[in-house]
Amino acid sequence: MEVDIKLTKRRTFSEKFFHGLFLAGALFAVVCVIAIIILIFTRGSRPFIPSNVYGTYNFFDFITGTFWRPTFGEFGVGYMIFGSLFATFGAILLGVPIGILTAVFIAEVAPEPVAKIMQPTVELLAAIPSVLYGVFGFAVIVPMLNKISPNPTGHSLLAVILVLSIMVLPSIVAISTTSLRAVPKHYKEGSLALGASHIQTIFKVLIPSAKSGILTAVVLGVGRAIGETMAVILVAGNPESGVPTSIFDQVRLLTTNIVLEQGYATGLQAQMLFATVIVLFTFILIINLTLTKIRKKAVDE
Repeated sequence: MEVDIKLTKRRTFSEKFFHGLFLAGALFAVVCVIAIIILIFTRGSRPFIPSNVYGTYNFFDFITGTFWRPTFGEFGVGYMIFGSLFATFGAILLGVPIGILTAVFIAEVAPEPVAKIMQPTVELLAAIPSVLYGVFGFAVIVPMLNKISPNPTGHSLLAVILVLSIMVLPSIVAISTTSLRAVPKHYKEGSLALGASHIQTIFKVLIPSAKSGILTAVVLGVGRAIGETMAVILVAGNPESGVPTSIFDQVRLLTTNIVLEQGYATGLQAQMLFATVIVLFTFILIINLTLTKIRKKAVDE
């Protein structure tokens, strides 16, 4: 009887200890997010407050401006917003279909020996540092585009899209493959028994059944594309102005703008970079909330 009581007390203590440990971990994560948000919005809002020691800057000019020239006191991120939007959606349009089709091939079409080689090979892409993707883009993609580009250089929006498309593949392929393999076997067997072909079963049964996991993969892939910096710097061109009107135009993304100047910026320029962080944060939040809502709606259906 005493042994049972001791075991019960130990279990209760253990349960309470780990409950507290998990709660502390969750609270730490929440506190970190809140601290980051407070820092960003506190530092980033100063340039637009009249009491700012470095002077004020018009918020509308900041959002819609097409010139970023700190030497002349011009801080416009409008053309960067367009560049970030074009690059992100271009990477989605190119990378997502390739990633999903690759996952389908690995999970349903490829012979098992081939699938065992392909899946870890694709997942290995996630372990490659982002700067190496940039070096690859700079050394391979940019010279290739330079041969067909109407502009003097291959640094362009298209180069950014191609690099980001490659970078989102590991997340999309890995999670989509797992989701497809998690679909109950009797779904596939039932479809085939009713006379559907293998390809019809894949697109009419398996992919719709795994859409929750596939959409999660897309959200994670998009998250990486939006926040990527080092790889993009090497292939974008990073001009001081100009809304891209062609896929061969050079672009300057919000992320690259921050990294390029944050190390040496002071005064109003440093504050405007924090304001750029606010725009980037809002941009990411809107896209993620939109994709999450789309995912939830698709799952509910």
